[in-house]
Amino acid sequence: MSRASVAAALAAASLVLGSALPSAPALAREAPSEATVDSAYVYLLGRSLAIRQEHMDRAAEGFAYNEISYNPLGSADFVNPSFDVAYLEAWIAVDADTPALLEVPEIEQRYYTAQILDEWGEVIANVNERTFPSKPHGTFALVAPGSIAPVPEGAGRIELHGNKAKLLGRVEIEGDPKGAVALQHRFTLRSTGTPEIADPPALPDFDNAALMDAGIFDHTEVIIAGALDVSPVAAQVQQAARAVAAPVASSDAARAGVDALLRDKVVPAFQQFAQTEVAPYRDHWLFAGIGGTYGADFRARSAVNYAGTWANVPTEVVYFLASRDADEAPLDGSRSYVMHFPADRLPQSVVDGYWSVILVGVPDYRVVPNPLDRFNFNTYSNLEPEADGSMKIGIGPAPVDGVPEANWLPSAAGKPISLTYRAYVPKAEVLEGRWQPPALVPVN
Repeated sequence: MSRASVAAALAAASLVLGSALPSAPALAREAPSEATVDSAYVYLLGRSLAIRQEHMDRAAEGFAYNEISYNPLGSADFVNPSFDVAYLEAWIAVDADTPALLEVPEIEQRYYTAQILDEWGEVIANVNERTFPSKPHGTFALVAPGSIAPVPEGAGRIELHGNKAKLLGRVEIEGDPKGAVALQHRFTLRSTGTPEIADPPALPDFDNAALMDAGIFDHTEVIIAGALDVSPVAAQVQQAARAVAAPVASSDAARAGVDALLRDKVVPAFQQFAQTEVAPYRDHWLFAGIGGTYGADFRARSAVNYAGTWANVPTEVVYFLASRDADEAPLDGSRSYVMHFPADRLPQSVVDGYWSVILVGVPDYRVVPNPLDRFNFNTYSNLEPEADGSMKIGIGPAPVDGVPEANWLPSAAGKPISLTYRAYVPKAEVLEGRWQPPALVPVN
């Protein structure tokens, strides 16, 4: 066949194929499948929750990047707080030429960690004597990906996943609040120069009760481009998000269809997943031994960000979440419940660090105000044991019959509640799923 014949044949074939393939506007009009919308929405939501938190942090008085906020003891101004530690937090900002320097003090005989996470909620590092035995304290240089900027001699070098990261420091109170606060303030963070800092993407306001609608897809590109995602499935799920964003932008009818799907199916299913399905469910507790690093499981990452942003890895802390009682009824702040720990399964026996349990409202996951200002119990609470060595904790709007009042965790009538139980530096029986807190038995 001559070159002219080949060219003619190719031209004819291209005309046929061209007429068979949909145009770009046609692709935009194609309705995405329910599964595609579900995956795309849940994926973008995980990052959106972290973006929301950055905006909230920036709105705080005195906020600045690379400056630590030393939270007062008992501070409850964030999702699922912990009252067992002296907290410190900061947003780290670097660029290729400008590292940040973190100073971690020497701490002995007390739990501590400097947890560093990326902007999707993935843990980059925990600095402490367990994870950094060769350098558990001192100076650490936090650098941008691929940066060759010089750092101080002897500094530990930690490469971030992007130009921003979140720092959360925890120092165990251990019955010594003054000592914990003194150590808390010995953590320092500073920039080595003036890095270029991008503002977080501007998103519509939303909360956990009223999550974002199809409008989230209007921000697909800025959500994706704003921070590197280390998930091995990031590229394919990001493409799914674009496949939904195109028809949403193409017509009001397509937007309305996606909105209806989100409202009726995707969002309720995600909220249910986050509360009872994201991890193994045993004895009416969700065993959230998955936090901090998620691999391909972006759905779990989004669920964890929804329930409590900035979760840590299981070797540092395992979370148990309860939203239902022993009869599988939703926990109700108007009702009373009892947790009964057998003498041979007491909380402190399964941790090398300490334990705590906190009561929060749903769906905001913030503490429930009460006249006692009592929001949690932990290793150092003055809980009264039973005569047989077991221990009961009562939950309800008033002291619970059969439970010492010192062991009463107040709820608020008319408000759904959830309990978060934390096991710090858990032993093998916790990590392997052979121990969990007892179910919450309703009291008639």
